[in-house]
Amino acid sequence: ENKELVKQLSSPTPGSKDLYFPTRFPQNGLEQFKACLWKQCLSYWRSPAYNLTRIVFMTASSLMFGVLFWQQGKNINNQQDLFSIAGSMYAVIIFFGINNCSTVLPLVSTERTVLYRERFAGMYSSWAYSFAQVLVEIPYLLTLAITYVIITYPMIGYEWSAYKLFWALYSMFCTLLYFNYLGMLLVSLTPNIQVASIVASSAYTMLNLFAGFIIPKPQIPKWWIWLYYICPTSWAMNGMLTSQYGDVDKQILAFGETKTVAAFIEDYFGFHHSSLGIVAIFLFIFPVICATLFAYFIGTLNFQRR
Repeated sequence: ENKELVKQLSSPTPGSKDLYFPTRFPQNGLEQFKACLWKQCLSYWRSPAYNLTRIVFMTASSLMFGVLFWQQGKNINNQQDLFSIAGSMYAVIIFFGINNCSTVLPLVSTERTVLYRERFAGMYSSWAYSFAQVLVEIPYLLTLAITYVIITYPMIGYEWSAYKLFWALYSMFCTLLYFNYLGMLLVSLTPNIQVASIVASSAYTMLNLFAGFIIPKPQIPKWWIWLYYICPTSWAMNGMLTSQYGDVDKQILAFGETKTVAAFIEDYFGFHHSSLGIVAIFLFIFPVICATLFAYFIGTLNFQRR
């Protein structure tokens, strides 16, 4: 009797239609994004192991750089002094950039597993998740950039100018954005965090080599110069150094010749103060490209094995 009842209740009523939903998800794209952003904000706020560690690391490292290059920004008398300051900027870009990229890999790798489950359940789309993941990083990275500038700018002895202070903040902020979004992109392109870490290590080598400090732009062979232009670190280096010293007319002794600081930067590094507008655009474009590619590939590629 029970079996007959189950069979009867399991059969659709004559004339009934198949269950149908007009959309794949119960909410529109904006509501999905707001829900994902709210979830990510709570998740980040409750993840001190990730965010507090980054802030402490940035504070301690900035103090270290400030002590190592104490007031050297004011004392530019020869090419070696300028190389020291340029080296500090190069080290900051690579050091903080690699640290941020490496720390975001396990976080996004874990979040991707959650995305697969909740997207399959019809809770939200991959685009809603990815844009929320991108956006939630911005206030934390801005905090890191402000922390760096507040500590290192007076300690190293850069010129107190609102214009130059803004450039120092903007260059560092865009650098941190790029490296974080690069880490997210690598996770979306690879099946697991181990492969992502290997690919990231290769990327670090290229970003390091073509940053414009180890091999200045004028010394790079023509058939490799395209790598210099597609490396965000070269644009960050350009923005940091040129904004600080690209307009300085102080005479220095450089390789036995007397030149202005601005002229030496143009001749040796290939950085022109008049091109800072272009540099600002490219510093903005690279994080946007990485964030967009992350949003696309996190939804297109599925590495779930079930």
